[in-house]
Amino acid sequence: MPKSALIFFLVIFQIFHAVVAADSGLQSKCRCIYGDPCWPSQSEFAQLTVQVSQPLLRPTPPARPCYRSANSSECAEAVAGWNDGNWRANQTGGMQSPNFETFIFPNGTIDACYLNTTLGVPCGQGSVSVIGVDARSISDVQAAVRFAAKHDLRLAVKNTGHDFLGRSDGRGSFMVWTHNMKNITAHPSFTPAGASTNESYEDAITLGAGVQWHEAYSAANASGRVLVGGASAGGSVGAAGGWLQGGGHSALSPSFGLGVDNVLEFSVVTSNGSHIVANAHQHPDLFWALRGGGGGTFGVVTSVTYHTRPSFPVISAFLSVLINASTPNAALSQAFTELVRITPQLTDEGWGGYSIFTPFNDSFSFVIVNIVPATSQDSAAKANATMSAYLEYVHELAANSTQSGDPVQVQAALTMPFASWYDWYISLFATGPSVGSNTEVGSWLMPREVVESDHERVAQVLLSIPGISWYPVAGGAVSNVSADATGLNPAWRRAAAHVVGGIGWPEGTTLDEISALRDELKSSTAKLRALAPESGAYFNEASLYEPNPAHSFFGPHYEKLRAIKTVYDPVDLFIVAEGVASDEWDKSLTCRI
Repeated sequence: MPKSALIFFLVIFQIFHAVVAADSGLQSKCRCIYGDPCWPSQSEFAQLTVQVSQPLLRPTPPARPCYRSANSSECAEAVAGWNDGNWRANQTGGMQSPNFETFIFPNGTIDACYLNTTLGVPCGQGSVSVIGVDARSISDVQAAVRFAAKHDLRLAVKNTGHDFLGRSDGRGSFMVWTHNMKNITAHPSFTPAGASTNESYEDAITLGAGVQWHEAYSAANASGRVLVGGASAGGSVGAAGGWLQGGGHSALSPSFGLGVDNVLEFSVVTSNGSHIVANAHQHPDLFWALRGGGGGTFGVVTSVTYHTRPSFPVISAFLSVLINASTPNAALSQAFTELVRITPQLTDEGWGGYSIFTPFNDSFSFVIVNIVPATSQDSAAKANATMSAYLEYVHELAANSTQSGDPVQVQAALTMPFASWYDWYISLFATGPSVGSNTEVGSWLMPREVVESDHERVAQVLLSIPGISWYPVAGGAVSNVSADATGLNPAWRRAAAHVVGGIGWPEGTTLDEISALRDELKSSTAKLRALAPESGAYFNEASLYEPNPAHSFFGPHYEKLRAIKTVYDPVDLFIVAEGVASDEWDKSLTCRI
């Protein structure tokens, strides 16, 4: 069947199903949430209990022990672990950004459970799910999904709570917690389900839904292999959930593509409780959609099989400069402008990583951490030469700035070899606080064409936004994949870099103050969009206030993604903030509009 005909068929099927469901009363107006008369009875939950392997969960906000007793060991544990991503991932009610544990009522009242008990605010449930299933197997997930569908519950699917859109919980919701699905299987040889026996991949690895990157990397390294994955302090991000389904960028992406370009197969439970395997041979439409169409949207992914590569050495570049000023001076601006200019060349050579501006009270820092695989002597020498020339350029800027009386302090500017990618990862990301603060972000994918045609304007706009980050995790191998090969927003395939900014606030901040910060975020994100309106944003690190989310997050793939969702989730059980079909629901994702 021609591609155009298939899309037409899916759209017609979507319309037909919506009409039939509406006429038959199968689609209710609102989901059932805790406190509603429709909420399942104790006896109904008791029936669910005997169908699953673990007692039902009663998630609570992580700070709640401190309201029972500030001197308890449980409270001390919460204080110690508050900024630890792995500790938060182990909390059934924990999100990595606590602001997504809170709930704001229409009248502006904030329901929250703050760690700072001296604020005098009662500990509320906020947006934390009230009950759920601790899934340890596919059958546990199936039982939970069937129960949610039967009772038309507001459903949340959660692994680690790493989520800048708050998609992993919901006020009054029923939760499927996949965090303990930790199976890892290394395959010396892997043939996807439904494929011919001559289609085989060496050294693939299958990760359960709850596996986090530090666990996945350790397992792959034990087999002498490398995975294309994310980087965060402690490796607490999930390796088989929203990171992948939203696209999945990595410092290795310019060399080996995004996460969606490295997955071979998904195991999925759909809204009717069916368990299916999706790959290029079975359910290829779902396989397409899961690679970029967004987590929590098409079903509950129970495992993912990735392609791996033999371990290889890397070269890492480090730059850390500081100025004693609250805004970038001329030399620092020139350093960043030059980085923007050479980014396409760097990513073409395989360099990837992270560049971050951080304003302090009376100072401003600019930090770069990049890597490139040293898989061959020639390619490594070429890449190292390009980066070393840039670092030398920054040294010269710093020297001239000292003479002009507006100094830039170079704290580090060097390249360094590592025997393996895993050694680099352990050195930089094995430990450290990275979460636990109230955070919202906005982002935009900066097209290569825009960077190459007007890098100075791009740099100037970005430097006007406090705390901006420039992530060269696109270009190179990412651009070499067809825009329509996966459900990912095609803007990724044209991008030179992923640009991210954000806001944060302390506990107890009033709604008026938060709203003012959000207005700043909206303004900053609008500046990014204006540089390249035809581009888009990365679904996993993006703003809740995009004026056109369907375009921003999915681009021209949206209609096809919506049609595929209708096939596998005809009752719209899986609805998440800013996800496919979310525009058909109210802000709380509880009632259809």
